[in-house]
Formats: sequence, structure tokens, C-alpha cells
Amino acid sequence: MSSNLQSGDVVDGFTLGERLHGGGMGIIFRATPPPGRADLDFPLIIKVPRLGPGEPSETVVTYEVEVMVHGSLSGPHVPRFVAAGDLAVHPYLVMEYVPGRSLKEWVGKGPRPVEEVARLGAALARAVHALHLQEVVHLDLKPANVIVREDGEVVLIDFGLAHHAHFPDLLAEEFRHPMGSGPYISPEQVLGVRRDSRSDVFAIGAILYELVTATYPFGAPTSQRGLRHRLWQLPISPRRLVPECPEWLQEVILRCLEAQAVDRYASAAQVAVDLTHGEQVTVGERGRRLRRPGLGTLLKRWIMATGYEPSPLDRPSQQLATASIVLAAVATQHRNEQRFQVLREVVKRLLVSDPDRRLTCVTVIPVASELAGGREEEAGTARRIRHLVRLRNWAEPLGLPPERLSYHVIESGDPAGALLEYARVNQVDHLVIGAPPADVPMKGTFVSTRVAAEAPCSVTVVRSRAGGKDG
Repeated sequence: MSSNLQSGDVVDGFTLGERLHGGGMGIIFRATPPPGRADLDFPLIIKVPRLGPGEPSETVVTYEVEVMVHGSLSGPHVPRFVAAGDLAVHPYLVMEYVPGRSLKEWVGKGPRPVEEVARLGAALARAVHALHLQEVVHLDLKPANVIVREDGEVVLIDFGLAHHAHFPDLLAEEFRHPMGSGPYISPEQVLGVRRDSRSDVFAIGAILYELVTATYPFGAPTSQRGLRHRLWQLPISPRRLVPECPEWLQEVILRCLEAQAVDRYASAAQVAVDLTHGEQVTVGERGRRLRRPGLGTLLKRWIMATGYEPSPLDRPSQQLATASIVLAAVATQHRNEQRFQVLREVVKRLLVSDPDRRLTCVTVIPVASELAGGREEEAGTARRIRHLVRLRNWAEPLGLPPERLSYHVIESGDPAGALLEYARVNQVDHLVIGAPPADVPMKGTFVSTRVAAEAPCSVTVVRSRAGGKDG
């Protein structure tokens, strides 16, 4: 059917407009809705798969998968699903046309500046996390499938290889070879595992590597043997190829690219946090590495890879439940060790059972211009450092390893608004905040009351044993 379509044709009431793309899997046209569909007041495209004689059988299955998965998704990080045709009569998929630029435009222009890589990578990671929250693993993340809107938000497209935890996995049932794009496919995908959300974290790492170095971390293999090399090989360190790459960014990239999924970031949201707050990343051997290990180490890795058996998760939510981000709102401008200890106890209970959970400690302080008298010692970096030290002192008794901790001092005249915005942007799962102590002068609604009412996540309001009112 698709090979005969052209602009001006009408398919189930949708009129085909300009032809935008014609690839091996299908053709994409602009489209206008049927008469009377006033609800479709946004630009549309229609995607028609190539299903004629001689086309690969995968095309049929990927079309079915895309219709099934895309139709279940919602939110700002996927195009709005509009309609799908009957496979036996008129197979097509109508969706929102997303204006923006493909991420492919960035990777095709050489090594990108660090700030740009971090910004694009964080937006990509947030979009991927939103997908995982809906029980979907994309499994074909690559620059061509990432659209960057003018406002910097990312939209993901092409769900033909995706896995939905609630639907049958048609691709796994019918095919036994790796499905994905060679430069970005994860080690567990090479071995046929298709339900681990950390596979998308690996792909994020490959895209970041490409943005930084303008090369692929493991080349572009097309054979099973070539793909298996990533089970034991290590990519050339980005800093060796691009000396301007900071250690913290290399740490993030190489952690995403670990062969064992358990050694990667536990969630895409955690990747976004580190890319947004690079100064907080704990740099280890990965970040400092300049040379590949010797032959002896590579031989050991190769031997280990021969017995590589991934331990996949049943569904993305299983991993996200234990890889959440906990925000502790610590009022460092008020020194009350009893209240600090009660807050610590609650946070510790949230963290102790799940080693993949991360803690971000946040305090909100007045902006410098709002300080009485504008004293020099209360302005600039000295003030921020003092509150940062207090945050570190508060968290020290928790005994958490550095890679599970980050600290943030925010200047704002609206503490509740600042906490809410931080929780939203960084996709915080649980926010812990103390009820206001009696000695804190406040006007209007208490910070904890507003946060509890408006937060995009779970909130625990902690009261000290001595009491205290929350208005």
C-alpha cells in the first residue's frame, strides 16, 4: 500500500500532504484531519509502513508494536497519538507533528560544548524517565529518535522496538536476534533481554559519548560477534579523545556504559540529576581514566563476559521503586539539632532498604539582596559555602557513600516555590520536610503546608518529638 501513496490521497478521511520522509520501514506525510474533527487542532503526520511483497517480516511486527505501545502513552515527551488503521486494510499511524530539531543535528557537527551536552543529556534523561514511569522501555534510543523542542524539552519518537510491561512482547516471541541500532544497543539486548529499563540508560550514555567525542563508544557493528564485544570491551575514555571533557562528565558517561546493568545508574532520573549538577558528581576511577586497562584486565573481562547472564527486571516500575530520588529539605538557617536528628531518622528509614535510592539535601536561603544591611560577609560564595557545610554536617551521620548524595543551596525569596520547582525539574519521588519550629517567624501559609499540598511527589512532613505546629 505505502509505495503507491502520494500527496493528495485520502486514507480513512485523513488527507496526505507533503512527504517528509521515506525510509526502509515506512513513509511519513503531513496530514490534515477529516472534516468535522475540530478536536484535532494541532499539526499531524501520518506514518505508513512498508508492508508490500519483499519487505522484511519485522516491519509487520514493529508496526503492531508501535501502534500498541504508542497508543498507551501520554505526556509531553511523546507525540499525541491520534489514530491507527487496520493492518489488513489500511495500516497507518496518525500522530501529532512535533516541531523541533532532531538530536542528530547536534551529533553530526563534531564534539559539542560541555554545557550543551549536559543540557541536552539531562532533557533526554528526563524524557526517558517519563517513559519508564509508564512501564515502557524504548530500546531504540538514538539521536534520530530524539526531537528537541524550541524550549529545550525532548520528545521521543519511533516505538517500533519498544517493550511495554503490560503487553505481550511480540518481537521477543517471534525473533531471536538482537533488535536495535548497533551503536546504542545494550549488552543485555545483544543477549535478547528486552525488559530492563537500564538498557535505555546505556543508550543515553552512548548518545552522550557521541555528543562529546563525535564518535561511537563501541563502533557501529552489524554482526552478533561485533555486538558482543561490548560485553567486555571498554570504550576509549572521552577525555583522551577530547581533553576539554571534564572528569565529572566522563564519570557520568562511562557509568551509563557499564556492561553490567547493575553497575549503571539505576534510573534515567538519576542521570538527569548528575548532568544538571555536575559539580556534585563524585569522580572515581571512571572519571579519571585516560587509558584502557592492560591485556590482563581485558582478558579477565572477556572471561567474565563468557558467562554473562543478565538479571532483568520484570517491569520498569520494579527498578524505579528502588531507584527513587529522595529530597531532604533542611532548614540550615535554623540550628536545632533535635529537629535535625528527627529529620535524619525519617530519611534513613526511606534509604536503608533500597541501596539504589539517592538522597539530595536542599536548603533554601534568602537572596543576597534581601539580607538586612547587605553585609559583605553575608553575600557571595562565603554564605553559600557556609550553608553547604551545614548540609554536609547534617547528612554525615547517615553514613551514605558519596555517589548516593548531593547537596544544593538555592537562593530564593519563595522557599516553598523553590522546593516545588526543584522537585519537579529533578523528578524527585519523595520529599521530606520538617514542620516549622515555633521560633521561625513566617507569614501566611507555612512552607511545609504548601509543599505537601502542591508537590508532584510523595511528601513526609516531620515533626520533632518536642512538638511544633504546622499551619
